[in-house]
Amino acid sequence: MLAHAVDLAAVSRDDELAEQIKQDYRQSKLDAPHMALCEWAEKLTLTPAQCTRADVDALRGHGWSDEQIVSAAQVVGFFNHLNRLADGLGIDLEPEMK
Repeated sequence: MLAHAVDLAAVSRDDELAEQIKQDYRQSKLDAPHMALCEWAEKLTLTPAQCTRADVDALRGHGWSDEQIVSAAQVVGFFNHLNRLADGLGIDLEPEMK
């Protein structure tokens, strides 16, 4: 989370938002479209079999395009894959990443 929060702060130019998201995105000042995307990313991570077309339609309703939704799914899937590889192989985080 540390590296991602630093990147988010740089891109958003909002250190407070980045810190809020790092602590708990649900309690952050994210706008509704980004909150919906985070909620869907969490669902895709924790309970992917429960994701349905209705979830995608809800994202569209928040203004996300099909291309953006597919890109988000690929990013979520990629990082989930990397995390599972690291966990499965017992790779420890670098000390500064803990």
